[in-house]
Amino acid sequence: MKRLLLAAAAGFAVVALAGAVGLPDFAGAQDATEAEPDTLTVSGVGTVSAVPDEAQTSFGVETRAATARAAVQANADAARRVINALRQAGGRELQTQYVSVYPVTGENGTITGYSASNSVSAVSAVADAPALIDAAVEAGANTLSGPAMSSTNAEELYRQALAKAVGEARARAEVLAKAAGRSVGEITAISEASAAMPVPYAERTALDTATPIVPGKKDTSATVTVTFVLR
Repeated sequence: MKRLLLAAAAGFAVVALAGAVGLPDFAGAQDATEAEPDTLTVSGVGTVSAVPDEAQTSFGVETRAATARAAVQANADAARRVINALRQAGGRELQTQYVSVYPVTGENGTITGYSASNSVSAVSAVADAPALIDAAVEAGANTLSGPAMSSTNAEELYRQALAKAVGEARARAEVLAKAAGRSVGEITAISEASAAMPVPYAERTALDTATPIVPGKKDTSATVTVTFVLR
């Protein structure tokens, strides 16, 4: 009986030894895994300048009368004249901005009448904006704001700025990598943020019209953050 127990114990020892020899070396496999590469993250800004070719201007009429009804009626007639003048002058994308009526009070707080207002915006080429303004004022517009300048190819300008931003980011990364005795590899991550900011620039002193408009230049900017592999 003792011999059987000794033999069984010896068998278990052999099996345990075989199992130990057959176990995978997880620590060795982990050490053999390739380490994550070093990276460098930088930001780049690209800017493209262009003269705006489109203008949006708001035109309004304000009328006063003894009653609110009379003020609104007079204002509606005046607004129609301005709208027709804008259309005849080549205004596009006409859109009402607001319509309002409110009481006008005297020094003692009593109502002396009513004021009605109507404002409409119109889009035109920058070169046509002066004629549009003059036509609206001649038709009776007595309030005006704008023009707000923009470019019809804004998306293309932004793409150009993005390309410049990525190039600027790579140039910065190469300077930093060289200073550290390394070189720049492929891009592993990239993100973007954008902003457009008008910059005063006297492209033309005035247009040959009664109302001078100077379009100036507008900067379209793009900012990117790029992560490169360091070699």
